[in-house]
Amino acid sequence: MSKEILEAKQQVIDEISENLKSSQSTIVAEYRGLNVAEMTELRRALRAENVGLKIYKNKLVQRALDDANMSELDDYLTGPNALAFGHEDAVAPARVLADFAKKHPNLQIKAGYVEGKFLPQEDVMAVAKLPNREGMYSMLLMCLKEPVAKVARAVKAVADAKEEGKIPETVEVATEEVVSEAVEATAE
Repeated sequence: MSKEILEAKQQVIDEISENLKSSQSTIVAEYRGLNVAEMTELRRALRAENVGLKIYKNKLVQRALDDANMSELDDYLTGPNALAFGHEDAVAPARVLADFAKKHPNLQIKAGYVEGKFLPQEDVMAVAKLPNREGMYSMLLMCLKEPVAKVARAVKAVADAKEEGKIPETVEVATEEVVSEAVEATAE
């Protein structure tokens, strides 16, 4: 083989290796049977989620996997494969590929790496069911919001009862202490 060809192959291996190392997740999927229009549709769906899709020769990918210490994927590199790289959202490649595979059964998700951990096909499909980053943030905020809302409702109930004169003086002092402790605990 000529020196130019070897250098060109090494550049591709370096590119693959860099993508593997810099991405939060990498999913291997076989695209046998998809036509050009379907591949274009898949690329658009992935691009909308800031996910890159690349097709490389399996032998070059195997060499790059060895460089990136991800050799568990070697066994899945048979047939025409595409690699989806998620640089911003670790769940996005799995989610988009799984959604696309529901409509186009010719796309077969094989395995992947998500945040440095090897995942077989079943685990990739489980990760695909997770919400995106914004969905996870909103779920977290709802969990944090509920205790604060309960304290606010308790404070309002005590204030309303105090205005109506329904709280005796001794209970009022104890309630104010409990409420102030709750507010301090929430602030921490």
